[in-house]
Amino acid sequence: MEKIVSDKNRLFAAVETKCHHLKVDDKSDDILKVWVKEPTWLQVEQALSSIMKMDAQNGMELDLNAMYKFMAENFVEKTEPSLSGLELLRLSPYIGAQLKEILPNPFMDILGDDMGN
Repeated sequence: MEKIVSDKNRLFAAVETKCHHLKVDDKSDDILKVWVKEPTWLQVEQALSSIMKMDAQNGMELDLNAMYKFMAENFVEKTEPSLSGLELLRLSPYIGAQLKEILPNPFMDILGDDMGN
């Protein structure tokens, strides 16, 4: 028999952010602290729709850069040291690769469903 959830707070995206430590480079112990928040279902949809560009001449194109920009602007709550949105986009490839790993993956639910997970 199905049971209706009694604690409706379980239905919502987490309010608290999670702190991650990103190495600045592989030769030092210096870190960048990044607090990432959990997206709502609507933000996941917005992230996915940010990658699709429709053009009469070229048809549909995917722009992953637009998605990562959207995710950095909307899911990174704060950093230490404090970085602006523009500075986040200017991170080195070494730090940017780590940032991509900790940001929410809007494709997870889609790929999980397709892969039987």
